[in-house]
Amino acid sequence: MYLIKRLQTLTIAALLCPFVVIAQQRKPAAQTNQYRNLFKEVGYSQKEIDKKVAKAYYDVFEGPKRVYFEVGDTMAYVSDVKNHDARTEGLSYGMMVAVQLNKKDVFDRIWRWSKKHLQHQNGPREGYFAWSINPETLKRNSEGSASDGELYYITSLLFAANRWGNNTGINYYAEARRILDAMWKKDGTGNIFNLINTEHKQITFVPEGRNYLWTDPSYHLPAFYEVWVRYAKDGHEQFYKDCADTSRAFLHRACDPVTGLNADYTEFSGKPHPTPWMPPAFRYDSWRVPMNIAMDYIWFGKDRAWQEDYARRFQGFLRSKGINTFEDQFNLDGSRPDFILQAGDVKKLRHSIGLVATAATASLINNEPKSTDFVKALWNAKLEPYEDGYFDPYYDGLMYLFSLMHLSGKYQLITPTTSK
Repeated sequence: MYLIKRLQTLTIAALLCPFVVIAQQRKPAAQTNQYRNLFKEVGYSQKEIDKKVAKAYYDVFEGPKRVYFEVGDTMAYVSDVKNHDARTEGLSYGMMVAVQLNKKDVFDRIWRWSKKHLQHQNGPREGYFAWSINPETLKRNSEGSASDGELYYITSLLFAANRWGNNTGINYYAEARRILDAMWKKDGTGNIFNLINTEHKQITFVPEGRNYLWTDPSYHLPAFYEVWVRYAKDGHEQFYKDCADTSRAFLHRACDPVTGLNADYTEFSGKPHPTPWMPPAFRYDSWRVPMNIAMDYIWFGKDRAWQEDYARRFQGFLRSKGINTFEDQFNLDGSRPDFILQAGDVKKLRHSIGLVATAATASLINNEPKSTDFVKALWNAKLEPYEDGYFDPYYDGLMYLFSLMHLSGKYQLITPTTSK
């Protein structure tokens, strides 16, 4: 009799709350090769979903306000158009979008441009990339690297090798290995170091000088290290596995226990790291953290309990500020910061589509039925100028596109067996 009642209870729960039951039953995609399509789960048709993702790709890569520009017959770059530069962040993001959506020509063009104009071919920085360049004059704004750019380059190249092989004009695996092998040769000569602080096993803000001694939480991508464990095959598999576990533990410390918010920059301990240009707070870089955590949860699921709790706290905090009105910069306790990091001509806080987008990816982790409100809010959001005229098709646009891909199950761990 107890068993019958128990089965009845479970059946009723499934009918009343399928979102929770489905979420709890999921195994990581690394085991199943199955990815949640959360848009479909909340009621949108596959035709609508495919159209939504295709429209976002068109807007960011092909439309009149695009950030992707072709150069000649074989190259292209992604530009932060409002800042008039191309940076490794956006270029490597463009490659990740292209390999995920099976757009080989776009991927190859961006890689060729990056290699020709940004990758150091000799000296202490050999193999690394200058992080910013004027795409019109081709004058580099900095010779130094931003570690997340290399992180995305390596991972997208490994995915490209898995999807397209290495005999179609570019040896993707060899290019990924070149960056990794160069990274392991950096021993401080010329003040250049490994992308990863080898003592702390954490990604550095910049692998150069004293910037080697602190980090950016949004650069912590444990899922990417797991990819390196599987496909880099460079003899450092245990180190990368340790880095993945260390990043997960780091995020526990970096994210506020009440709000879930993290500072843009931190010490390896997770404590906020002040910089000369701004005091610590949750700002633009930090928007990427919930998306990164969601990716790790879906792909590998090795920290599920904490990640689920994080998603409830983070989305709960944003909901308390109004799901359609929450602003885009906070002190870690959730209060308004005195210093506002300006974007565009007007210094103000906004309900930014970039954060609307990445906050919605946390619904892949949050099993609460009300979490679908964030998914619907993203679905209804428009990639268009704000009321004050400010428009960022680059960062807002890429966060929007990435998040649509995650929530539709189109952002995947690309393996040799699943890509053919």
